[in-house]
Amino acid sequence: MEQMNHDHGRHQTENTEVDLEIEGMTCASCVSRVEKALKSIPGVQEAQVNLATEKARVKMDHDHPVSHADMLKAVEKAGYAAKMPTNEMNHMNHGDETGVSKEVALQKQKKRVILAALLSAPLILPMILQPFGIIINLPTWLQFALAAPVQFWLGAKFYGTSWKALKNFSGNMDLLVALGTTAAFGLSTYLWLFSHGSHGGGHFYFESAAVIITLVLFGKYLETKAKQQTTAAISALQALRPDVARLKKGKLEQEIPVSQVQVGDQIIVKPGEKIPIDGKILEGSSQVDESLITGESLPVDKNVSDQVIGGSVNANGVLLIETTAIGAETTLSRIVRLVENAQAAKAPVEKLVDRVSSIFVPAVLLIALITVIVWGLLNGDWETAVINGVAVLVIACPCALGLATPASIIVGTGVAAKAGILIKDAEALEFAHSVTTVAFDKTGTLTEGKPQVSNLYAINSNEKELLSVLASVQSGSEHPLAKAALEKAKRQGIQFQAASDVKAIPGRGLQGRVGNDIILVGTEKLMQEKGIDIKSLLESAKKSEESGETVSFIANESKKSALGIVSFGDKPKLSAKATIERLHELQVKTIMLTGDNEGAAKKVAAILGIDEFRSRVLPEDKAKIIQELKAKGEKVAMIGDGVNDAPALAAADVGIAMGTGTDVAMHTAGITLMRGNPLLIPDALEISKKTYSKIKQNLFWAFVYNIVGIPMAAMGLLNPVIAGAAMAFSSVSVISNALLLRRWKPASQIQQTEGKKG
Repeated sequence: MEQMNHDHGRHQTENTEVDLEIEGMTCASCVSRVEKALKSIPGVQEAQVNLATEKARVKMDHDHPVSHADMLKAVEKAGYAAKMPTNEMNHMNHGDETGVSKEVALQKQKKRVILAALLSAPLILPMILQPFGIIINLPTWLQFALAAPVQFWLGAKFYGTSWKALKNFSGNMDLLVALGTTAAFGLSTYLWLFSHGSHGGGHFYFESAAVIITLVLFGKYLETKAKQQTTAAISALQALRPDVARLKKGKLEQEIPVSQVQVGDQIIVKPGEKIPIDGKILEGSSQVDESLITGESLPVDKNVSDQVIGGSVNANGVLLIETTAIGAETTLSRIVRLVENAQAAKAPVEKLVDRVSSIFVPAVLLIALITVIVWGLLNGDWETAVINGVAVLVIACPCALGLATPASIIVGTGVAAKAGILIKDAEALEFAHSVTTVAFDKTGTLTEGKPQVSNLYAINSNEKELLSVLASVQSGSEHPLAKAALEKAKRQGIQFQAASDVKAIPGRGLQGRVGNDIILVGTEKLMQEKGIDIKSLLESAKKSEESGETVSFIANESKKSALGIVSFGDKPKLSAKATIERLHELQVKTIMLTGDNEGAAKKVAAILGIDEFRSRVLPEDKAKIIQELKAKGEKVAMIGDGVNDAPALAAADVGIAMGTGTDVAMHTAGITLMRGNPLLIPDALEISKKTYSKIKQNLFWAFVYNIVGIPMAAMGLLNPVIAGAAMAFSSVSVISNALLLRRWKPASQIQQTEGKKG
C-alpha cells in the first residue's frame, strides 16, 4: 500500500504535536490533573491523557511552541513522572525496549504482591477458619509486626502519590487507599496501646489494612498485565520489522542493520524471510504473506514491478527488491503511527467521565467523613464509625471509570488494524456505530477500477488514428480510463506522442495539445460547453451507455469538430454484492454517487442491489448530496478512493477511504481500508458497534459499582476487606471485558477463507 498518507507522517514531525509517557497515574482523577497541568502552560492548545496507554498527547500553538522541559516540569509539579517516548526509528529497528522494561516492572509488581500476600495470610487465616469452629488468636504484637511492613513498606507508593496529590489540592485513588488503610491501622494501634493492653484479646483491624493493600497491589498487577494485552496488536506490528537486511552490491551480498538501508538500495529476500523494507521487485516472483499488515488472510502473488511492504513474509521465491521507503515513511511505521494516534485520542463519550472524575475524590472524602460523624453520633461507637468510613474510602475507586473507554478503544482499534481497517481517531470509531446510510463512489470502490476499452467509433478517420490521438492526450494521466486507453494502444503497437499543456477539467474530462491542435476527451456536457457538434455520435453513445458502459467523447477544439467516442467497461468487484447484502442486514441504506452516465450507474446498481444511485455527479455535488442526507437526519459514511472524493469524505459523518486509492482520500478519511475489498466496509461498522457496546457496558458497570457500593459501605453493609476486594477487581473486570473484543473475526476474512476452501 505505497500510497499510505505521507502528509500524515510529515505532520507528526512538526513541533506542534508531542507525545509524553506519564508514570504514576492510578485513576481518572489523575488523568484530569495531568491534563490540567499541561493545559496551563502558555502555548499549549490541547492535552489528552490516556490512562490505559499511560501517554499524553500535547498540541501546541504552531507560532508559540513549548519546550519539552517545560512540559516535563509541569507534569512533575502535578505529582507525576514524565519522559519523552522512545525514538520511533530506534523503536522500530531495534526491538521493543519499552516492552522489555515494562515486563521487568511487571515482575517486580508480582514479587511485591507475593510478599504482601505471605505477610497478610496469617492475619486473614483466623477470619477464614472461624466459621468452621477453629479459633486462632494471634498475639497483638505479631499482628502489628506482620501488618506494618505491608502498610509502610509495600504500601509506601500510596503515601508518595497521595502526598503529591495533596500538595496540588487534589485527590486520587491512592489517597483513598492511603487514608482508609491508615485509619484502620491507626485505630488498631490505638486500641492495642491504650485500650486493650499488650496481651491481645480485643478486636483489631490490622488484617483489614494489610489485606486491602495486598488486594489493591494484586488488582494493580492484574490491571497492568491486562493493559499490556490491550496493546498486543501494536506490539505485534512493531515486532514485524526484522533487524537486518541482505544488501546486494554488484555480485556481493552483505548483511547490514535495517537502519542503515537507504532508498534505492537493492535487497535480497530469500524464501521464508521477512521483507525488511518497502520496495519494488526488480527480479523474481513469489507469494507474500501480508496478513498482519493488510489483514489479507491469503498469500498474495508478487511479480516484477509489484510493490512489497516491509514486515510481510516472503513465502517461496527469491526476490531482489529496490528500496522505496525507509524509517518513519514505511507503510508499517505509518500504520503503527495511525493506530497509536487513534488509541491516544479521546472519544467524545469520555467528556462525561472527565466531568465526573474531577469531583469524584472530593465527594468520596466528604461522604466518608459524614459516615464517620453520623455513625459516631448516632451509636456512640466511634470504632465502628471509623471502620465504615474506611470501607467507603476503599470501595470508591475511580480507576474502573478511567479505564472503561480507553481500554475498549485500544483493543477495538488493535483488532481492526489486524483485519486491515485503520481507524485514524477515536471519534471515527465512536460515530461509525451509528451510521444509517453508506454512500459509495463507483469506480475502484464497487468496481474493479480496471476498465477495458470495449469500443471505439471514429468519424472521418480509422480507429487506430483515433486511439493514437486518445493515447496522446491521456499519456500523463493516472485515471483508470486513461490507463485502459494507453494499455490498448500499447497492445496494438499504436505510435503516439505525449500531449503538451494537458489540463484536467474536474467532473468533465481533460484537454491537451497534440501537434497544433487542442484535443478534448470527456463528457457530453464538456462538448456542449465547448460548442462541439456531437449529434452524429449520440446514437452510438446511447447504445453503449444503455449496455452499462462509460462513454467519453473525443473532439478537436481547435477545429470545433467531433472525432469519435470511446467506451469502457468495468466489472463490479466479486465481493461488492455481498457487501451490499451485509449492509442491508445491518439495517444500513446504500446509495451510489458517480460521475458516470446513468446507464452505467443503473446497471451496476441493479447488479449489486444498491438502494439508490445518482449519476453524472460532479465532485462538489457529492459533498452537497452528503450534506442533504445529513440534513434529513441520516448518519452518513462516505466510501471513496480518489481525489474527487475528498470533499465528500470530509463532509460525511465518517469518511472511509480504500487503501488502494490516493493519498488525498486517505488523508481526509477517518478510516482507511488497507485492501480494496469492499467487505471491509461492513466490518468497519461492525467493529465500531462492538467497541461502542463495550464502552457502554464498561461505563455502566463502573458507575453502577460506585452508585451501589458507596451507600452499602456507608450503611455498614460492607467490611473493609470485602470493599478492598471489590475495588481491586473492578478495574480488572473492565479491562477483561474490553479484551473480549479480541475474539472478533471480520466477516471479510471468514468469507474469503471459506471461498478458497470451496
